[in-house]
Amino acid sequence: MIDKISSFSNTIVIGGGPAGLMAAEHLASQGFSVEVFDAKPAVLRKFLVAGKGGLNLSRDEDFEIFLSRYGNRAKELGPFLRAFGPTELRTWMQNLGFETFVGSSGKIFPNAMQSVSLRRTWIQRLEQQGIRFHLNQRWLGWDQENNLVFQSKFDNVIARSDAVILALGGASWPTTGSDGTWVAILQQQGIDISPLKPANCGFDVNWSDYFRDRFQGTPLKSVVIHFQPTTGEPVQRLGEFLITHYGVEGSLIYAFSAAIRDEILKNGQAIIHLDLAPDWSIEQLATRLSRPRGSRSMSSHIEKSVGIHGVKANLLWEYLPRAVFNDPKHLAAAIKSLAVPLVAPRPIEEVISTAGGVRFEDLDDHLMLKKLPGVFCAGEMLDWEAPTGGYLLTACFSTGLAAAVGVVDWLQQKNS
Repeated sequence: MIDKISSFSNTIVIGGGPAGLMAAEHLASQGFSVEVFDAKPAVLRKFLVAGKGGLNLSRDEDFEIFLSRYGNRAKELGPFLRAFGPTELRTWMQNLGFETFVGSSGKIFPNAMQSVSLRRTWIQRLEQQGIRFHLNQRWLGWDQENNLVFQSKFDNVIARSDAVILALGGASWPTTGSDGTWVAILQQQGIDISPLKPANCGFDVNWSDYFRDRFQGTPLKSVVIHFQPTTGEPVQRLGEFLITHYGVEGSLIYAFSAAIRDEILKNGQAIIHLDLAPDWSIEQLATRLSRPRGSRSMSSHIEKSVGIHGVKANLLWEYLPRAVFNDPKHLAAAIKSLAVPLVAPRPIEEVISTAGGVRFEDLDDHLMLKKLPGVFCAGEMLDWEAPTGGYLLTACFSTGLAAAVGVVDWLQQKNS
């Protein structure tokens, strides 16, 4: 059965995440009627999941440094982030009724730290603007008459509009609606899609059964990761991450995930080097480890001499030949640079975000698809990636607004 929406819509937004709702809000503020379609029974579902960690909205840092976090797509995202970046996002939050604060690491959070109340307030404002929500409506593409087709619980729905904004997310956390099914739809229309890949993800490590069983769930704190890809500059950073049953995950791992993922795709594995004692030099470690250990076990000697114990000490036993423990210089060098092979990124459905998507080369400067006039794209479905820490949400808000501005300009020119 085919049912038509009773009212013709000026604009339709497909996808009820931050990018889609920001686009809808701007369109409504410009006097357009707006219909929002989402495949799930509620909007902003992934937003709520992200909010469990405190809802890190953005980052307070020099703008050029901020922009550099978007890697090889910084040039394309630059105009949108300059128009609506961290400062503008904080102002928008304030107008919504939520003050923000900057944490010690520069991360920006809402004072209330409650994504549920923020979500509720935003949806109420959107409804007051006259925006209509159509939930449990999965987008299937276009029919032969170029109408949008949606699958509902009982039948298909056809919708018409002057312009449409696609804000369908990537392919991570598919239970929230970001399942990547739009890729095949757009490819059938001749749109060039960069393959979706895991980003901000954990990685598999071939732990021994003993190490996995004893230390899964244990944080590894105050370590430096050094990573040298086969092509590109070496990188390093201080922080912490988590040992898991499958390998490693956490903020320090996520900071390197794009480079590590690409290295694995190219060479089958990526080797990171851990500095387990960042405050010690090799010489200091070697001197302390050279002291007589008497009747103490080697593990006790390492702990008493240089303070390494627990998960850090067991990482040494996990990877080093026993002979190395009897050579203070070699052991000191290993503590400062322990090689750990990572063998695979985690499956895309469980990662924080995805890389890949609609290539900017297939879009005009206003995020409209060159091959599909009147169809705009925004958010994570675009071909960019960034680390966690507020960069993901900021770019979703920013491109959502940019797509809406593009729709307004395009419709004005079309009707003039």
